[in-house]
Amino acid sequence: MNRVYNFSAGPSMLPLPVLEKAASELVCYGESGMSVMEMSHRSPDYEAIIADAESMLRKLMNIPDNYKVLFLQGGASTQFAAVPLNLIGRTGKADYVVSGQFSGKAFKEAQKMGYDVKCVATTKDDNFNHIPTVTKDMIRPDASYVHVCFNNTIYGTKYSYIPDTGDVPLVADMSSCILSEPVDVSKFGVIYAGAQKNMAPAGVTVVIVREDLLEYADPKMPTMLEWKIMAENGSMYNTPPCYSIYMLKLVAEWLLSIGGLEEMAKRNKEKCALLYDYLDSQNYYVAPVLEGSRSMMNVTFVTGNADLDKKFASDAAKAGMKNLKGHRSVGGMRASIYNAMPREGVEALVAFMKKFAEENPKA
Repeated sequence: MNRVYNFSAGPSMLPLPVLEKAASELVCYGESGMSVMEMSHRSPDYEAIIADAESMLRKLMNIPDNYKVLFLQGGASTQFAAVPLNLIGRTGKADYVVSGQFSGKAFKEAQKMGYDVKCVATTKDDNFNHIPTVTKDMIRPDASYVHVCFNNTIYGTKYSYIPDTGDVPLVADMSSCILSEPVDVSKFGVIYAGAQKNMAPAGVTVVIVREDLLEYADPKMPTMLEWKIMAENGSMYNTPPCYSIYMLKLVAEWLLSIGGLEEMAKRNKEKCALLYDYLDSQNYYVAPVLEGSRSMMNVTFVTGNADLDKKFASDAAKAGMKNLKGHRSVGGMRASIYNAMPREGVEALVAFMKKFAEENPKA
């Protein structure tokens, strides 16, 4: 088997034990006589799978009983529309913090609907190289919610704190950092995340929503986007993304087997420290994100020379480290070191970075 170190921002690496277990069950799951991809979502076998997935996710994240866990379709980007449609009925207003591309898209989606939405903070003028400071006095007290993107995949930034929004529910897109460390779910009204970074293959989106917030949907909203309908039907108003939910269950099993999110956070902090410590110790590469806003999951860096950046990504791929090219809107390099990336992968990357710098001096 010749597996590479896959530094893709998503879809990303999956834990090898998860892939191996999925492979062993691909043709026949348990005693069902069929693959999970073939079975009815109404069958007892599948009902057990989705129930286990929710139970394990609740255990991992310590999700309070007054929160619903939904397994939806359409990616996190669909939630850019679903969030205002489900919550705007509280007051008719919403506040947004724009700290990168995806929070910007979420803001624009709410604007497009004609709602009273306001950007209360942004770091756009600084090319999103840090997380803005958000204080309670910046939030409109009559806002229906405040929306943030907790980890910015493209720019490599992450909130080091949970904004205090007072009595206004905090909504967080955690697509690229969910399950990477413990988080106090009770401090959020809604957490949503696409699965293809840390949870499962692309196809399922998880929404964790406080029950009292299920009563404010715009009456004109499409049924398929209404959280209350999905909650009342156990995420099975229609056929759910069955196989992705099954894979999420396997990932949750793996996380529990290694010690949960506390152990995962320890491993992630060690991995990113290897990379950031090297970046801070030399002057060939530049890490544009300010300290205090650095992501554990997505590490960005540049040489300052577009041709060298291109060569770096190409040479790294030949050396078995793929998908290190930075996003087209930023350039340079991006190493996405999600949960499934082993420490050895980061060690290999740092060794390659040192070798590349020695063999490719700047003019």
